[in-house]
Amino acid sequence: MRVAVVDKERCRSDKCDLVCIRFCPMVRSRREAIRLEDAKAYVSEDLCSGCGICVRKCPFDALRIVNIPDELETDHIHRFGPNAFTLYRLPVPRKGAVIGLLGRNGIGKTTVLKILSGELIPNLGNWEAPPSKENVIERFSGIALHEYFTGLYDKSLRVVYKPQYVDKIPKAVSGKVGEVLESLDERDMVRKLSESLEIEQVLDRDFGILSGGELQRVAIVAAICKDADVYLLDEPSSHLDIYQRMKTAKVVRSLLEEEKMIIVAEHDLAVLDYLSDDIFLLYGEPDVYGIVSKIHSVREGINLYINGYIPDENVRFRESPIIFHVKPPTVSHGKIHPLLEWSELTKSFGEFYLTVESGHIGEGEVIGILGKNGVGKTTFVKILAGLEKPDSGEIRAGEIKISYKPQYLTGLYNGIVEEILKKAAGEKYEENWFRTEIIEPLHLKKLLERDATILSGGELQRVAIAECLSKQADIYLLDEPSAYLDVEERLAMARSIRKITKMSGVTAFVIEHDIVAQDFIADRLMVFVGEAGERGLGRSPIKLEEGMNSFLRDMSVTFRRDPDTKRPRVNKEGSRLDREQKMTGRYYYA
Repeated sequence: MRVAVVDKERCRSDKCDLVCIRFCPMVRSRREAIRLEDAKAYVSEDLCSGCGICVRKCPFDALRIVNIPDELETDHIHRFGPNAFTLYRLPVPRKGAVIGLLGRNGIGKTTVLKILSGELIPNLGNWEAPPSKENVIERFSGIALHEYFTGLYDKSLRVVYKPQYVDKIPKAVSGKVGEVLESLDERDMVRKLSESLEIEQVLDRDFGILSGGELQRVAIVAAICKDADVYLLDEPSSHLDIYQRMKTAKVVRSLLEEEKMIIVAEHDLAVLDYLSDDIFLLYGEPDVYGIVSKIHSVREGINLYINGYIPDENVRFRESPIIFHVKPPTVSHGKIHPLLEWSELTKSFGEFYLTVESGHIGEGEVIGILGKNGVGKTTFVKILAGLEKPDSGEIRAGEIKISYKPQYLTGLYNGIVEEILKKAAGEKYEENWFRTEIIEPLHLKKLLERDATILSGGELQRVAIAECLSKQADIYLLDEPSAYLDVEERLAMARSIRKITKMSGVTAFVIEHDIVAQDFIADRLMVFVGEAGERGLGRSPIKLEEGMNSFLRDMSVTFRRDPDTKRPRVNKEGSRLDREQKMTGRYYYA
C-alpha cells in the first residue's frame, strides 16, 4: 500500500516543465499515475508503482510517496483529502488513567485529540464520501473505542479539549479573566485551581495583556473547571517553567480521584514521564502519515521513543537513539576572553523590581537562563538587546552586534521563508555550512517557499531560530526557543546553537524551561529567583552543575537518571530517592 502526499503550495507546475509526469514510468505505459488538476500534481495511489522517480526529480521537493504495510489499510482513521496527510489507529482512553501521546510535530497528535473531542469526525480514509457518525460507531464495533464514540456522539460522554496554541486565545476571548472563568466554572473549582496554578493575580486583568505562561495556566483552569468525563490537553507545559509544569501535572493527576479519562500530548519528556500512566507513541513521516503504536507503560514507551525502535511492531522510526549526558559537560573557559560584562543592574516596571548581579560572558560560551516565569528573565535579555534601558548599572562591551529572537512570534514575520532567511544571512545563505548547520538540522527545506504568516507554531519557531542564528552577530539572544518544538527538534536546536557559537567564537544567552534542552545548550547558568510580578533577582553566571542544583533546590524538585537511556526523570515528591537527593544536595546529577 502506498501513501502519496503532494504539498500544493510547493508544487509549481508552471516552473518545472512537468518533470514528475515526464519521468513517471506509469505515464509512459499510458497509465495516468500522475496528472495535473488545477495546475497542481495529483498522484493516483492505485496506479502508482512506488518507484520514487518523481520524488527525486521534483525540483521543489513537493512530492512524498511512501510504502507502508497493507494491513494498516484496515486501521485507516482519517485522511484530509487526496494526496494529503493520513492517520492510522487511535489511542484508547481509559477511566482513572492519564494516557500520554509522544511523537514528532506533524505526526497526528492534534488530529487524534480533535477526533476524540468530536471536533473532527474521522472519515476512515474515505474523504470523497465521508461516513456518518453511525458508520464510525459501527467501524469500532467490538473494541473499546465503540463505547467511547457511542457516548461521544450521543452526548452522554462529555469531552473538554484544551488546544495547543494558547497565544491565539486573546483573539477569540475578551473581558476580565476572572469573569470568563467564573462563567465556565461547573465544578466550583475556579478559586481552588487559581490558587494551585498561581493565577490569582491575573483574574482582574484582560486576556490581551497576559503572558504566554499566564495564558497557558488560564486555559488549563478553563478546561479543568468544566464538568466532563474526558479531558484532552494539547501541550499543557508550553511557556511554563519547571515549577509550574510540576504544579500543572499534579492538578491534572488530581482528576484521577474522580475516575476521569485524560489524554495529554506533550514534548517535555520529564513532565510526560511524571504525568502519565501509559504511553502511545506516534511514528511515521511528518505531514505524510502517522501511526499510533500499541499501548506501553510510561517508562518503556519513552525509552522506546528515545531508542527509535518498537520491538513488538518491529518498526525502526529513527536511525539512531537520542543520547543524553551522563555527567556535566566540561567547564567553559570563557572568562579568559570576556566579550561582554555588566555591573549590577536594576529595572522597575510599576510594582515589579528587578536586580541582576554583575557578570560576564566569554567568546564561544553559552549562558542558559533558568527561573520562574515573571521574575525578570525576558527583561534582562531585552536590556542586553538594547530594547530596555536599566534604571542603574551599565553594560560594558565594544562594538558588538546582537541578534535577538523574542518569546512571542505571532505577527512578527511576513513574506516567504526563504526571503526572510536570505535577508538575515546575506551571502552566507549560499554557503554549504549554512545548509549543513541551519537549514538541515532545523528541518527548514520544506518550508522555504511557504509564507511565514500561515506557518504553525512549531514551524514558525524553527524559522525564528534560523533567522536569529543567520544574522552576523557577536551575541545571540534566544527567548524560549523550544516552545512548540518536539523532542527531536529541541535537541537539534540545542546542537545548532552550540555548534555556531563554538565554531564562530560568538556567544549566546538562552532562556529555556526544558531542563533536558538546557542541559544540552548551556556552559554556565544564570538562575533567576523572586516573586512573580513583584520582584526578581538574577544571580551571576555559575557552572552548569552548580546552577542546575541551585535552581532545582529552589523548585524543591529532584531528578534521577534512567539506568538504560540515561535520560533525566523527575522523582516523585517524597519518594526515597527524592528524600536522599535533597539530603545530599544532589538535585540533578546524582
